[in-house]
Amino acid sequence: MQQAARWGLGAVGAGAAVIAALDLASLDRMNPLRRTISEHGLGEQGWVFGVAVALLAAGSVAIGVALARTRLAGVFGTVALMAWSAGLFVVAYFPKHDWSVGPSVDGHIHRVGSLVAFLSLPLAAVVIARPWRHAERRRDALVAFGLGVCSVLWVAGIGAMVLVGAESGLPWYRVMPLGLVERGLAVTEVAALVALGVFAARRQPVAGRQPVPAAVAVEPER
Repeated sequence: MQQAARWGLGAVGAGAAVIAALDLASLDRMNPLRRTISEHGLGEQGWVFGVAVALLAAGSVAIGVALARTRLAGVFGTVALMAWSAGLFVVAYFPKHDWSVGPSVDGHIHRVGSLVAFLSLPLAAVVIARPWRHAERRRDALVAFGLGVCSVLWVAGIGAMVLVGAESGLPWYRVMPLGLVERGLAVTEVAALVALGVFAARRQPVAGRQPVPAAVAVEPER
């Protein structure tokens, strides 16, 4: 297993575990059906959420490096995966709007970062793991590709609900159980990221071309 992929998967797993623990610990005071994951970034323990998201971002970068080293990701897929990582770093650093106080500049930046992240990862997974490009590892590619397609469907569903809200005059976040939908999208995207990490980890780095040995002169028999 590649070291970069191994470290990346470890960081992603640690970050996801911390966020899941925050969710479980806050069930008595936060409704996960309506409240978004980023709600954990508000308050005195917000730094814990920030560290967890930063771990996800750092792990994503490491997985991207592993994919690049094995030549599994082209330029477009690598850029999309790094855009996901950059979006996560923004989410980790800038807290969401605290609506008990009102909107803030940090909250607007947070929203842009989350939008970039949620849109970029499905694109990266679908582009990188196209199974017809990896015939020798079709099963691994299919898993990552399938999770990427599921992520795309989540995003499309959210977009459809936003349009429904616009048509009906309702706020888009009231049309659906936003917290539940966001968690479903997040779980699917992290699973796709892990699949990409495993995809990279099972292939050895592609080294440069080895020099062709010179032909050995054979002395004629005497």
